[in-house]
Amino acid sequence: MSRAAGFKPPVTVALTGASGAQYALRLIDVLVASGHEVWVMISKAAHMVIATETDAELPAAPARLVGALRERSGAAEGQIRCFGREDWMAPVASGSGAPSSMVICPCSTGTLSAVATGASNNLIERAADVAIKERRTLVMVPRESPFSPIHLEHMLALSRLGAVILPAAPGFYHRPASVDDLIDFIVARILNQLGIEHALMPRWGEAGESPR
Repeated sequence: MSRAAGFKPPVTVALTGASGAQYALRLIDVLVASGHEVWVMISKAAHMVIATETDAELPAAPARLVGALRERSGAAEGQIRCFGREDWMAPVASGSGAPSSMVICPCSTGTLSAVATGASNNLIERAADVAIKERRTLVMVPRESPFSPIHLEHMLALSRLGAVILPAAPGFYHRPASVDDLIDFIVARILNQLGIEHALMPRWGEAGESPR
């Protein structure tokens, strides 16, 4: 369906109640610009964090959320789809639905725990469970440090199941000049895991990036 509409394969982006909403919003913008269809899910706690950390106004109702995300990202009609927390008919809720890589960014430690134990209490957790059982790409971006042994054990369990654990810990060897540079560093790493080309920053060894 996505390819017939002229979009590249869909990528699911889920935001949960942890610091780092800026990473996900930037990721959505870049995915849209690259021509991918983007499926978005935002938890109730994530809406609170977004309101605290950013100036973005994102309604909770999926239909209105689509409009808000389209306006900020410049997405085409039908390029962004949003699903509610209990929308069990969404394609991400079943392995027989359309395949999609998934990114949970930011990923709260509560979500980390739920996915690691197969809780599937809401659509985000269920979609991650589907990604794991179907051996699809699942990138999880845990919130800011520190992490307790409980958190680390869940990360290890998920990594062993095939998930990519990508903490929001930007590097500084590219000498960032702004907060936006730090955000792009993490978004670039996510895109690398998804196999999506980007120009957010040069890869190691390319022109413009060298060890210092």
